[in-house]
Amino acid sequence: MLKSGPLWALGAMSGTSLDGVDAAMVLTDGARVLEFGESAYRPYSEAERETIRAALGLWDGEAVAAAAEVVEAAHLEVLSQFRADVVGFHGQTLAHDPAGGRTLQVGSGARLAEALGRPVVWDFRSEDVRRGGQGAPLAPFFHFACAHWAGEEMPLAFLNLGGVGNVTWVDPRHGAPEAPGAVLAFDSGPANAPINDLVRTRLGLDRDEGGALAATGAVDEQVLKEFLTRDFFARVPPKSLDRNDFHAILQRVGHLGDADACATLTAFAAASVAAGLRHFPAPVGRVLATGGGRHNETMMQMLATRCGVDVLPVEAAGLDGDMLEAQAFAFLAVRVARGMPTSCVSTTGVATPLSGGRISG
Repeated sequence: MLKSGPLWALGAMSGTSLDGVDAAMVLTDGARVLEFGESAYRPYSEAERETIRAALGLWDGEAVAAAAEVVEAAHLEVLSQFRADVVGFHGQTLAHDPAGGRTLQVGSGARLAEALGRPVVWDFRSEDVRRGGQGAPLAPFFHFACAHWAGEEMPLAFLNLGGVGNVTWVDPRHGAPEAPGAVLAFDSGPANAPINDLVRTRLGLDRDEGGALAATGAVDEQVLKEFLTRDFFARVPPKSLDRNDFHAILQRVGHLGDADACATLTAFAAASVAAGLRHFPAPVGRVLATGGGRHNETMMQMLATRCGVDVLPVEAAGLDGDMLEAQAFAFLAVRVARGMPTSCVSTTGVATPLSGGRISG
């Protein structure tokens, strides 16, 4: 039984960029962020990445089991460094098909709870999908709490630039994230995943560091225009994506040189976000970017140009963009433990506010 009042929660996130495990502490009562604590990062080795990559898009089998073992071992290594009242464990998304009523994040929270000797909240997305929601994004309620922590008073947006991009529109004048008109969130489109896949295949690199390669290339506007006509961008939220939903764009830039192909994929990420802004209930004064993509200077410049609004790293609001998603699952773990909603109709499309997740230990 967890104690009443604020808890020190430890959150862990392994995203679709497949770079490694982020872990971060948050002091919260489930409604407010009271304090941010220590954090750590445990990168995946190339062999571990390949094991996980081999299971992407699969739902079961030996490759999935092997990926789960890698994910659990890496998380246990980093989580063992902390003392916390409760742990929020997201796991590694391998496949996501909300239209088919299923989503898969591998890694057993029950096994982690036994090894760590403390309660673990996990499997955050499955119940939302079973209830007809998209199961993603799940960070919006935390973004709402962050806006209050930062003293924001007018609508703003949080933009997560991971393998897939997602945006949260927040009106901090409301008292709770599930209140009508408080938040709107959805996946905007691909972000780092196609770029990472391109430079890994062509150049043997993990990423376009700082956007240096894209900065030397020219955008193929015809390819960009073609992909932006896809139904996804006009579809009214909520909506979510699997990491590889736009994988075909890699074939469409196949005829381009390395720099031009990279520039086009980077522009696609930025233009996807700009298309998403059209769905916001009201204009925002600024967009706060988190995730690895905010380190890509070329992407950030393209975002500012195509969105027509200030796009700044979340550090501009005093937040840690490298750890925001891990912090989100620490925050959500406490909400689940307290029976508070973690998603609602304006974030995932689930019909009524839902407290997802399972608790082990």
